[in-house]
Amino acid sequence: MQRYFALNKENSIFTLREDDYYHIKVVMRLKIGEKVEVVYNNEAYLCKIIDDYNIEEIEKIESRELNISTTLILPLLKEQKMDLILQKATELGLSEIILFNAKRSIIRFDENKENKKLERWARICKEAAEQSKRCTIPKISFEKNIKEFANLDGLKLICSTVEDTNNLKKVLQSSKKCVKINMIVGPEGGFEPNEERSIIDLGFIPVTLGNTIMRVETVPIFLLSVLNYEYME
Repeated sequence: MQRYFALNKENSIFTLREDDYYHIKVVMRLKIGEKVEVVYNNEAYLCKIIDDYNIEEIEKIESRELNISTTLILPLLKEQKMDLILQKATELGLSEIILFNAKRSIIRFDENKENKKLERWARICKEAAEQSKRCTIPKISFEKNIKEFANLDGLKLICSTVEDTNNLKKVLQSSKKCVKINMIVGPEGGFEPNEERSIIDLGFIPVTLGNTIMRVETVPIFLLSVLNYEYME
């Protein structure tokens, strides 16, 4: 059953985005009386279509999210890689994405195009959240100054290729009671040594992900898959 995120709720009637109404009528070809799921204020509802622009609540339904808050801190990547990460990370329960310019980033954030890109990425996350039956859409932001990462709450991890760093499995097993995890991933080619050291000095624990070196677009999917396994209820 198709799921949509509502903009507003008045009594038992939900207001959707204009493109969602188009999707219901033109793409899905749903008729009056047919049912959809609607999310409002992080709560999911079973609803029915009563006319072209009104969706009425039938009953509240249960929907589960990952029981920890997860933030992915990611350098800017090429469009195809960014799209893949945003989609799959959302499906795997990510709470928030913070983008930054790493020293080896191939793509740099252009402030003149900032809003347009953020809107596009937010749309990708919304569609992935609907597809995966989530009740929240990951927040997306851009941070100019990595020193601000020192203020993040919760466990802070940096993915490292340095041999003498900690194993991800052991770090997570010793942090079972944490309610928020922040994970920073380097760009293609990894962090510059001084850059990695600066991030570690901000309170991030360097962790290895195993014996193989993954592509940057694989790392977030791997990390969130591990967290889903470790913190699954």
